Amino acid sequence: MYDADTGQVYGSWPVEDGTRFTVEFIHSVNKSPVKDEFETRGRDILAVRTIYSSFGAGVQTELRDGEKLEYDENGNMVVSGFDLKFERLNFIVGTVYDHVLAIGDDIVSLTELCGKNSAVVFEVR
Repeated sequence: MYDADTGQVYGSWPVEDGTRFTVEFIHSVNKSPVKDEFETRGRDILAVRTIYSSFGAGVQTELRDGEKLEYDENGNMVVSGFDLKFERLNFIVGTVYDHVLAIGDDIVSLTELCGKNSAVVFEVR
């Protein structure tokens, strides 16, 4: 994970095909938690599923072909079946709410590690 503007590396974690990680945050518009789950495949990052607790501006409200909606044990909506692949994954760290990375046994506050409003890039190297 590195700074999009300077290339400064903030952190690195060992991954292999099938390594999953999540980025969780409070949505800036509808003010509810969102958890995006990804998986590494070669040098690509695949979107696996998104978990959120309420509909509202800025979150998915319609399913596309191949996607499905389920509910978890807490009543959260879980959308999966995406056909999205990224060479690099970009996030802007929140200015009001934190973005939290969970990978392996590590749980990392992106606000603490990178700073608010930082443009960060996840990439498999």
